Amino acid sequence: MTKSKANRLIEETSPYLLQHAYNPVDWFAWSDEALEKAKFDDKPILLSIGYAACHWCHVMEHESFEDPEIAEIMNEHFVPIKVDREERPDLDDIYMRSVQMMTGHGGWPMTVFLTPDLKPFYGGTYFPPQDRHGLPSFRRVLLSVAKTWDEKREDVLASSNEMAIYLRQMTEVEPTGAKLTFDLFEPALERLMMIFDRQWGGFGGAPKFPQASALFFLLRKVKNDRQLHDLLGLTLNKMAQGGIQDQIGGGFARYSVDRQWLVPHFEKMLYDNALLSRLYLEASLVYENDYYKTVGKNVLDFVLRELTSEDGAFYSSLDADSEGEEGKFYVFTPKEIDEILPADEATFACQVYGVTPFGNFEHQTTVLNLTDTPSELAHRANLDVDVFNKRLSSINEKLLAYRNKRVRPARDEKVLTAWNSLMISGFVAGYRVLCDERYLQAAKKAAEFILAKLSVKERLLRTWGKGKSKLNGYLDDYAYFTEALLDLASIDADPKWLEKAIEFADVMDKQFFDKNDGSFFYTSADHESLITRPKSFYDAPIPSASAACAFALLRLAKVTDNESYRKKAESTISLYAPYFGKGAEQFAYFLSALDFHLANGAELVLSVDSAKDNKTQEMLFALGEKYLPNSLVVVNDANRISRLPLLKDRPLVSGKPTAYICRNFTCQKPINELDAFKEALSGLA
Repeated sequence: MTKSKANRLIEETSPYLLQHAYNPVDWFAWSDEALEKAKFDDKPILLSIGYAACHWCHVMEHESFEDPEIAEIMNEHFVPIKVDREERPDLDDIYMRSVQMMTGHGGWPMTVFLTPDLKPFYGGTYFPPQDRHGLPSFRRVLLSVAKTWDEKREDVLASSNEMAIYLRQMTEVEPTGAKLTFDLFEPALERLMMIFDRQWGGFGGAPKFPQASALFFLLRKVKNDRQLHDLLGLTLNKMAQGGIQDQIGGGFARYSVDRQWLVPHFEKMLYDNALLSRLYLEASLVYENDYYKTVGKNVLDFVLRELTSEDGAFYSSLDADSEGEEGKFYVFTPKEIDEILPADEATFACQVYGVTPFGNFEHQTTVLNLTDTPSELAHRANLDVDVFNKRLSSINEKLLAYRNKRVRPARDEKVLTAWNSLMISGFVAGYRVLCDERYLQAAKKAAEFILAKLSVKERLLRTWGKGKSKLNGYLDDYAYFTEALLDLASIDADPKWLEKAIEFADVMDKQFFDKNDGSFFYTSADHESLITRPKSFYDAPIPSASAACAFALLRLAKVTDNESYRKKAESTISLYAPYFGKGAEQFAYFLSALDFHLANGAELVLSVDSAKDNKTQEMLFALGEKYLPNSLVVVNDANRISRLPLLKDRPLVSGKPTAYICRNFTCQKPINELDAFKEALSGLA
């Protein structure tokens, strides 16, 4: 097929939009120009939403958007607009809800038809080029919608008006004044226990997503519940053993297509790896399990190796496809294993990773997966666990070197503030638990990138690509970055982390707070006007922005003693509290924030002399041996005078790093000896 000349998308920064820059479709990005054209021409908008790593987005592009005849229909009857869901989560949220209401399901690619005033009236996800599997062809959909628009305009406008009303109502929640008490946890835990997959771990059936926010909440609750302890451990084991984890390269795919975590949808997203690296590292402390540490470390090393820019920012994703085939980069056959490894190692690798002539994926290939836990596999092989791990590590290096010669999946080199912030928190956890300086430097460098490239004065921007920053930040950009800055302040004495956290928290208050119900909007007050102003209160693969905002404000309230932060966090949690029991898997990050709030954990200030080489690291790494989810930790530069209430009058004692363990701004005797500090931490755990 002859390549078309470039369309308007060639000027965009999103790799997803650039993928469509040579379609014969007369694409617009979402812009005033496109919206004005729809009104002037009196044409409906064809809104197509996807993202760069989306397999079925690529399929629909090749089948339909590259077809000149289909493109001609689109150009004649519609104003086609292409949107990257990761750049514009507000549009994705609004119109995904409409598609779910129309069809009962959602996903990407998403195709929605809008009136010129942006109200949806028909939509779906993937449409094939010909009628099949009960789906109408895209050509038939286009012609039918165009005909309906021309011949039944009044019906279309009436239904679109109704849909717009429903979409507005979906963000409206009546405040009930729900009390924030420990009683909210019991029904939430019962709900999560009810939907657990007790054979393979996780929640529900296929396709299966990690649902990290729910797992973080449960990790807080396993200490006194043996059944929950075992089920969460089962989940962590099965995910780590499955093909959803890249066994030789590290990192997790977005989800598995089966219940067993075996065959992934191979795209790797930054946000999953940010959350799961931290989950496994924290779980290693609760379960005293070195395997979980290894899993977390491998994720961080994967991100450093494959998703980190020269400037220290983190890229968004790796594609599922290479050479036009999903998963081709990742799978193996027994023949390949035999060619790569000596005979004894090849036999060992095939046994450990379940590689057979029949395969577990397409074309008799195998997605590598551990057939059991490393300790059990070592036992079966009559090997010491350390010897087993060293042998497997050597094999992995050879397999990875071979795999790296293949054609690599495409990489989405867009930098998103929100996702980078989650990854910063992952690297902070890596530094604390693994005591590896590389992870501290990665976290700081990424934060510096955001401050330099993705913030203008006190405002954050959403995305950076091709050397350009653009789009107003959303609530998750502010909330996640504020949490990341607080995490950095827990391991590094630079005062700017707290200063910036407070600055961005104040922007959240000014730009996003809804005075009517005490919650937070997803878009800022000066954002463009859409058919509704969305709110993010459900956990998706990432924590809800509203919950992260509440969590950040609760943490900052402990630093600043700012009652306004505390009250606004409480009002947000209270608004959605009536839904925690029946929808615990969707409100899990709110539940974690509530747990932090009600536990009233310790405030721990570690005062250090940042100008000298001292024993600061020993104290920090002692902290990294304990799981203290409800304690707030701040490293304080004793050479600076701070006006923050928590950091006032926190001098060194005898010139040594000194810990102040407090509750409600009332502190114990200062501690400047490592053994005494460790003993005090044991009391907190």
